[in-house]
Amino acid sequence: MAKIILTHEVTGLGEPGDVVEVKDGYARNYLIPRNLATPWTKGAEKDVTAIRKARKAREIATLDDAKAIRDSLQSKPVVVTAHAGESGRLFGAVTTAEIADAVKAAGAPSVDKRKIEIGQPIKSVGEYKVSVRLHADVAATLTVKVVAG
Repeated sequence: MAKIILTHEVTGLGEPGDVVEVKDGYARNYLIPRNLATPWTKGAEKDVTAIRKARKAREIATLDDAKAIRDSLQSKPVVVTAHAGESGRLFGAVTTAEIADAVKAAGAPSVDKRKIEIGQPIKSVGEYKVSVRLHADVAATLTVKVVAG
């Protein structure tokens, strides 16, 4: 088992700044090459406080705030404009960054692109459901309308 420090959120494993133990191969072949984690050392342990401090600054303060943001996100769909061909198929796919920008442009509270989870890649014009993790206990289901532009 390898002891690592998460630098980004990994679904099912932990938040940035968490010290976790995972199997050696998972750490060596997946987490560390993708910069999702760093190996645990005594020197790196000092970085954990800096990572946690940065996470607290970005995090939504209370559960009530998260629920209010969830209600505002779920109340109206977000429109994303993308380049599409005649058949409605997109040139590329809609990314989480584009969805985060569309949320901000719609006047809703800004959402971190790393908190947005797209099930299947969005590659055609239409309406899709996307999950946004706002807090440890609160997730919002966002309706994304993709239109040709």
